[in-house]
Amino acid sequence: MTTSHEAASTVADRRPPTLVFVHGTNSSSAWASGLIRELTLRGHRSVAVDLPGHGNEAFIPRAYQAPQDLEALATEPSPLAKITIDDYVERVVEVVRRARRHGPVILAGISQGGVTVSRVGNAIPDLLERVVYVAAYCCVDLPNMVAYLSTPENSESLLPLVEAVKVGDPAVLGVSRLNWRSADPSVFHAVKQCLAGDFTNEEVNRLLNLLEPDESATIPLAEARGEAHTWGRIPRTYVRFTRDRLIPVALQDRFIYEADRLTPHNLTDVRSVAAPHVGPFDRPEVVDIFAELAGR
Repeated sequence: MTTSHEAASTVADRRPPTLVFVHGTNSSSAWASGLIRELTLRGHRSVAVDLPGHGNEAFIPRAYQAPQDLEALATEPSPLAKITIDDYVERVVEVVRRARRHGPVILAGISQGGVTVSRVGNAIPDLLERVVYVAAYCCVDLPNMVAYLSTPENSESLLPLVEAVKVGDPAVLGVSRLNWRSADPSVFHAVKQCLAGDFTNEEVNRLLNLLEPDESATIPLAEARGEAHTWGRIPRTYVRFTRDRLIPVALQDRFIYEADRLTPHNLTDVRSVAAPHVGPFDRPEVVDIFAELAGR
């Protein structure tokens, strides 16, 4: 909960904001490294969070290493199976509270990171100057990510191409395990088509080595709706990636529409960037957007 002192200080505080970035599925804070570099060189404070079980806490199954043992990879237990959305929220709230000591906070999420952003917005709305969704899930009418996958607006998503590289049964493992290191050339092409758009083959190879194999299977099913009386009071920006083939533009626009209908007094600031799902996020258009938001 937000204390009265924290709420009061938020209203009066005009120090430059800190940008806090939340990564998406099977990812880590590494996704924002280039973006943070460019923002820092422009004089902006920013930090990327590693959610529990990611980054320095990532679990790499023994069977994932070369030479791979695909049979063992399908069954090797993962500690991420115990991680929930509440763990993600707790981690981000802790970072936001620490950052608030130095001024206002702008919280941004990419892809599945939007689920955490919305839940944090529900929990501590008075500590956030703005929430930003970068080609991210922003659930309003429907309860969770999975519910949006069967909507007409998601019909052109190429997500099934990537899900085809899953190893094992998420219901048994408790995690969604993706074999990014597969020798099957179809994996490479699936990732390029769905996530990376016009990336070169070399850039796709680097992407594959940044992605982590395991993600908690509970996150896409977790309650993720922003609430009007909490999250809905926070100014928000949605950065549409118009070449996104994982979260189609039609679905991104649905998120914006639903949010604006829920809070007609607090409409979404909408920006558009001609980028695929994974950016890259240090492209000038994206840096410019965050530099502008931090400069307000």
